[in-house]
Parts: sequence; structure tokens; C-alpha cells
Amino acid sequence: MLQPVNKPVTITLPDGKQIPFDGPVTGLQVAEKIGSRLAKDALGVKVNGELRDLGTVIQGDASVSVVTYKARDGGVSADALYLVRHSAAHIMAEAIQRVVPEAQLVYGPPLEDKFYYDIRFPESRPLREGDFAAIEAEMKSIVEEDRKFTRYEQAREACLARLAGEGNKYKVDNAQRAIKADANAALTFYATGEPGKNFEDLCRGPHVPSTGRVGAIKVLSLASSFWHGDENSDRLTRVYGTAFATQAEMDAYFALKEEAAKRDHRVLGKQLHLFHIDEAVGQGLILWTPNGGVLRDQLQKFISEELVKQGYSQVFTPHIGRLELYKTSGHFPYYKESQFAPVIEREALEELAKTGCSCSDMMHRVEGVSARLAATINERTQKQTITPDRVVADDKLIEGFMLKPMNCPHHIKIFASRAYSYRDLPVRLAEFGTVYRWEQSGELNGLTRVRGFTQDDAHLFCTEDQVAQEVLGCLSLVKIVLGTLKMDNYRVRVGLRNADGKKYTGAPEAWDKAENACRNAAKSLGVAFSEEPGEAAFYGPKIDFVVKDVIGREWQLGTVQVDYQLPVRFGLSYTGADNKPHTPVMIHRAPFGSMERFTGVLIEHFAGAFPTWLSPEQVRVLPISEKTNEYAQKVVAALKAKGVRATLDDGNDRVQGKIKVAAEMKIPYMAIVGPRDAEQGMISLRVRGVEKDAGAMPLERFVDALTAEIEARSAVLGVKP
Repeated sequence: MLQPVNKPVTITLPDGKQIPFDGPVTGLQVAEKIGSRLAKDALGVKVNGELRDLGTVIQGDASVSVVTYKARDGGVSADALYLVRHSAAHIMAEAIQRVVPEAQLVYGPPLEDKFYYDIRFPESRPLREGDFAAIEAEMKSIVEEDRKFTRYEQAREACLARLAGEGNKYKVDNAQRAIKADANAALTFYATGEPGKNFEDLCRGPHVPSTGRVGAIKVLSLASSFWHGDENSDRLTRVYGTAFATQAEMDAYFALKEEAAKRDHRVLGKQLHLFHIDEAVGQGLILWTPNGGVLRDQLQKFISEELVKQGYSQVFTPHIGRLELYKTSGHFPYYKESQFAPVIEREALEELAKTGCSCSDMMHRVEGVSARLAATINERTQKQTITPDRVVADDKLIEGFMLKPMNCPHHIKIFASRAYSYRDLPVRLAEFGTVYRWEQSGELNGLTRVRGFTQDDAHLFCTEDQVAQEVLGCLSLVKIVLGTLKMDNYRVRVGLRNADGKKYTGAPEAWDKAENACRNAAKSLGVAFSEEPGEAAFYGPKIDFVVKDVIGREWQLGTVQVDYQLPVRFGLSYTGADNKPHTPVMIHRAPFGSMERFTGVLIEHFAGAFPTWLSPEQVRVLPISEKTNEYAQKVVAALKAKGVRATLDDGNDRVQGKIKVAAEMKIPYMAIVGPRDAEQGMISLRVRGVEKDAGAMPLERFVDALTAEIEARSAVLGVKP
């Protein structure tokens, strides 16, 4: 362990204020210097951006922020929850070993909203859900003891010998891997209490100051896992738990989970007959049923109207393309893991079969040639030279097709199909284009993670001087979409390169221009935005809209990307004012992202109770008895004549039963008609979510008010008697 050097240290706080110290200082001492209340609330510190224990000794000038449960924006600090859940994993591990002393600990990291510990249990004493109560009782006891988390280092040889002596090969392996990953890394232990007397675990930390700082802790579930994820290795038991600052926060978390379950788009999609997934068709491939078709069609019409206003041209492209198209773009082979396998031409397959080439050999040949070609294109793109559009002759044998993973190469070819002057730019091409990605089966999730999806895609080709204005236009489109749907709670994320990233293509100067364009556009939105290195696409930076739904969950939806690279890779050009060829800049944008994912989020955001303009069925007419069936049919006809999606329930059920069925289908309005309504040309209105009738109103006024609400695309039900 490095001994503190006694020299002055200057600590810079997040607000820029600097605090001088005479020598090395701990995180706790920094907190105490700022204020006693902060020191009391402190859980840890971030030193030059790295999360550390409060007891960490800071030996040189550093930027330091003190971590408490409350973040600077008033919410719950993610760093605090990380510290709490990492510490809770140790508490749970100690409690489990009290209940099952033979248990061998493997490793246990914190996750986004929980933590887990992988543990090896003897076959004679597996862990069961029936043990949860005993484990939680022990955890509660450990928390109440409020034992200090004590960190200490141990020499490597002594550490390995100690772990081997304890007979836990998993911890020996953890230590060996830590040494291999960093020859200079110290091997550290954390004791919950006094070393040698209380529970200890090999761990790099960091942790909260003491067990008592974990306010609420709970065991959630069990799952199977394997050592190092290798199914041929030791089978382990993964024990999940969660922890929060207070019991109130934990209760709120479980209430949110319960509400999320009620809004699950997979359940509501089935209940409301919106979409279907059939194993005979394939996992991750969506069948849009009539109700879902209406919802999707209305979203497409909505965005299409806005596209016309902004001067977009609608295009249509095929679902597949030649393999060389995606080699030139760079999508193949570097993103092959997320793409469907190429469809090799029949003649090529026959020739390869004659040589005895296996499927595996064939794919290696395809990928090898593709990688060589892509490397050549990358090199020429870096030099800003125009690349050839065809593969050399000896590569033709293994040409074929691919289900398109992106629409952009097709749109590029449309742009390249004719000559443009600078006066013609910008060219804006839009398409509801279906693309295909190979997602692992375990990652598929209803509409939000699929293998085939339709993007509300568009690509804009413009001059460099037009980039800023065009990006703003794209962002305004996203704002219109989110504003109309009352999804106003969102943040903006600007995805940039990693400084040492190797996946990015193109000249650094072009990247600098593109990133600055995105930054400046994000600033113009008037909302907070963050810059996130490493989140850029391989061809350019991007602006993402991360939307928070009504129960606080975040979803990444609309995106805008600035691309200086693909136009060079494909040799695109336009004639400038100087009568010379120039390379356009390309902007990718998708306000919805994908129709499938957006619809899934929309279902959960509205809990299936869509605004009237989006509802597959907008009005259900309910006659009280057969005597008013004829008038009910006239009501339906009057609504349909105005384009309203109305249906008639003239079944034999009592009207209360009909109301219950309509309510379950979350239909915005019910028009109940009886003999008096028929005589007076009225309807009795019932609004979704209201337990009693709103009152009677003339049919004509109902139709007019309803159509006005639909045409305005109102997000609220506003028709009143």
C-alpha cells in the first residue's frame, strides 16, 4: 500500500470551489470540511470521476464530489444506489452463509435496480424460496448491528494461499483473474466489522460506511447460472435481491413494479387484440392484427402529414439487397452478429457444394472477403477518396443477398441514381422501411425487442452549410411527435466517439464537424442534454430522445444522426456553385425509432387507453334493448359517415354487461341509446374511466364534438354533454 505523502492537496468541488488541505485527506474529511450535515449523509465520494469509499485517502489535487442518497437534481443518486446495493450483496451473502454454512460464494455485482450473488450450494442443501424469511431476518439483524465496512489489502501470495486454504476455488479464481487483468492492482478484502472477527469477502469495493446505511433490503428470487457463464462448468444458484435508502422507497419500487405489470404491452396487446406472435411464423416477428393495424396506420398518417409540410419525398425500397451493398456501407461483416445470415446465390451454392465446402467454411469465406474489402474501403474513406462500387471479379463467387439491416444504403442508391446541383439540395427521402436484425432469443421482448421492425426512416442529403438547419428541422419533428402524444418528459443524449474508439470510420476532421453540429442543435432545444462518449454510430454522432413515461421509466425513442462518412464510402456527389463535384452530408432521422418499439412504449404509457384519434375503436353504440337497435344502427351510420371508427353491440346481454365489455376494451366513448333517446335524436354518453353516464346530448352535437377532438389529435377525452 502506498504511504501518504505529506504535501498540500487542493480539492475542487462540482461547483468549482476549491478547498486547500495541508496534506493527504480522506473523502470523509472533505465532506466534514464542507459541512457536518453533508458528512452525516455521505455514503461515498467520486474522485476524478471514480466512485470510492469515504475512507479513501486522496494524496494529490483532485476533483471530488460527495455522494449522498439525493442527487444534485433532487432525485435519487444512481451512485448512492450502486454503493448501497453492492454493500447489500455482502450483507445477503453473510446472511446466506449463516443459514447455509456450506455455501461457497462466487461473485455478486450490483445491477440497475437490484443485485445478485452467484453461490455454489451443496446438492444435499440447495437454497429454496422457503429460506427467504430466515435470510431476510439475518439481513435485518446485520443492518441493525450497523457494522463498519472495513477495507484492507493483503499481499498477493498471502491472499492466494489464504483463499486456497479456505477451499473456495471460486475466490482463488477471482483473485487470479484480478492479478492477470492488472499486474499492479492490489488484492483487497472488505470486512463487515472487525477484520478476522466478522464476515469478510474478497472485493475491490467501494461500499457504504456501515451496514446500517442500507435502509431496506429484500431477497427477490432464485435463478440458475454457470461459472463464467459456461454451461459445461459448475452450476451455480443466482440469488437476486434489492436494497433502498428507506423502506418507503422500497415500497414505492414494488408499487411501480406492480403498476408496470398492469401496463405490460404484451398482456394488453393480447387483451386489446393489437398484435400476435406465432411460433410457426418465428420469434420476434410481429403479426399486426386489425386493431393494431389501425393504431399503426394512424401513427403513420400522423407523421406523413408532417413530412409533407417539411418537404420530404416518400420512397419505397425492397426488403433485401446485394451483399456488396452492405460491404460498402460497412454493415457487413462488422455487425454480422446482429444480422441475419447472407442468402448466397444459387449458382454460388452449387459451385461451393462441388468443392465440398461446408456451411461454416462458406461463411468464413464470405466474411473474410468482406472484411478485406471493408478494410480497403475504410482506408480510402479516411483519405476522402471515392471508392469503387463493385467487388473485384474473383469475389463474385460468394456474392449473394441480405435481409436489409438498415434502409440507408438503399436511400443512398436512390440519391445516386440522378445528378444534383447545389440548388436541388437538401434532398429529403422518407420511407416506412422494414429492416431485420438477428436478436438472441433470450433478448426478445414483445414489441420492444424484435427481429423485424419498421422504421419511420428518412435520410437527408445536404450541403455542409445546411446541416445545422436540417438537424433543427429533424429535432422539431421529434418534438411535434412527443408533444402531440403528451410524452413531454424527456431528456436529450448526444452520442459521441470514444477518444480511442476503433469502430468509427472516416476522417477525424469530419467527425469534429458532425459532433459540433449535434452539440449546437441540442443546445437549441432548451432542455438539459448530456454528452455520452462511445454512443455514436460507426459512421457519425447522434442525438437521442430518452423519454420518461407516466410511471417514470425511460425509453430511447427518436434519433437524429449526422453522417459525413457514408456519402464518401459510396462516392456521392453534387455539383457546387463552382461547377465542381462536392460530397454531400447525410442526416439520418427516425422520430418514432421503430413502429414496433414505439407502439409497445405507447401501449404501456397509456396503459392501453389511447387518445381517441389513436384508438382502434373510438365509439361503441349500446342499445338498451332490441327496441332501439334500429336507432342504434342510425347512430353508427352517422358516426361512420364522418370517419369515426364506431361499432354496434346489439347482443342479448344487459346494457351493464355491454358497458363492462366495452370498458375492458378501453374504448374512449360509449353511446347508450334507449327509447327516449331514439324519440329525441339523442345519445346518453359514457366516457372511458368514468363510473356513471356523463349525460344526454343531441346526436349531431356528439358527432361534431367527437370529430373535432379526433381532427385535433387531442391527447385527452374532451367530449361533454
